[in-house]
This record gives sequence, C-alpha cells and structure tokens, in this order.
Amino acid sequence: MRVILFAISLVSLVSAARAEQFVLFDVTFTFTKQDADTSKPSPSHYYVKSDRLNPQRPKDWTAPVDYRNGTVHVRLEVLDKPPGGAPTTWSVCYIPYKGRNHGYGCIGTGVYREKGVHEKDIDMTKFWQNDDIVWSEGIKEMHLVIKDDSGGQGHAHKRADHEKFFPTKVRMTVIQVSKGAKFDPKLVPGLP
Repeated sequence: MRVILFAISLVSLVSAARAEQFVLFDVTFTFTKQDADTSKPSPSHYYVKSDRLNPQRPKDWTAPVDYRNGTVHVRLEVLDKPPGGAPTTWSVCYIPYKGRNHGYGCIGTGVYREKGVHEKDIDMTKFWQNDDIVWSEGIKEMHLVIKDDSGGQGHAHKRADHEKFFPTKVRMTVIQVSKGAKFDPKLVPGLP
C-alpha cells in the first residue's frame, strides 16, 4: 500500500512540475513613419507596457516553472507591408523589473520580405544580452523595434528609403514555453 501511495505522490509531483506555456502578449498594431519618428523615449520603438502584457505572467521566471531556461515562440503575422520586398525584422526586447549591465535583452523575429505568418522558436539562454535580465524578478514591459536586415543599428526610420518599411500592420504573439516543453499552438486562444 505504501508503494502505491508513494507512486501516486510521485506522479502528482511530476505533474506539478510539468511543462507549461503562456502568452506573454498578443498585439495588433499599425506602425507609421510618424509613429517611429515620435515614439518616446526611443524612435522606431513600439512599446508594449505592463498593462498590455498577460496579467498572469509569472513574477519569477525561474520557479516553480522554469521559463528562463525554456524557449520563446514568436508568431509574427504581417498584415500589411509596402510593396517591394524590403528585408525587414523586429527586435523584441525584454525589459525587466531588475536588470544588470545593460539591463535588458532582445530576440529577433527573423527577416521577412512579404506579408504572411512568420514563426520562430528561440532558446531563452541564447539570445542577445539574456544574462542582463534578473529573471527571478519578472518582466515589466516589451519593446518592439522595426529594423532592416543590416544588424543591430538598422532602425527603419533612419533609412533614406523608409517608405519601403512604413506603414506596416502586424500582429505579434509571443508565447513563453517552459524548460523541457514544446510549443503547442492548440493551447493559444485566438490563433487560426
């Protein structure tokens, strides 16, 4: 009988530590050249403030569920983009309640040229400045930065041919997946 009770409690413990995922944010927006020029405090940034993040996001991303060592699934649906196929990407930056060094870290959506759905899974321990975030203190906001394909400083609003990038309309959904789990689109409400 004790062996059966031990087995049941072990199964319960494993279930409690099971892999999970949550939507950090899901935003649809149009971004114009004027929006990029006048966004404050930094140009070319679209700000997803705390009130637009999932209110049930964990405070501690390391325990009891380990999201810090999991993955992030980025789903970018480009609804409108100027013609011409200019290579475009978005930096998606985590702004923590507490940081170190530079105080934030960013993933990238990957480069796209046309409208459509673009998806990517990224390891949470392998993106730019991921160690500059104190993950046990949580994330307070996200900054989305439209860029060309030239690298970190390629902000689209600075380009002489900015009309190839603006206006654009996108829906971006960022799903955090815990360590050991795989992204499951069936668990995300509202996705086609």
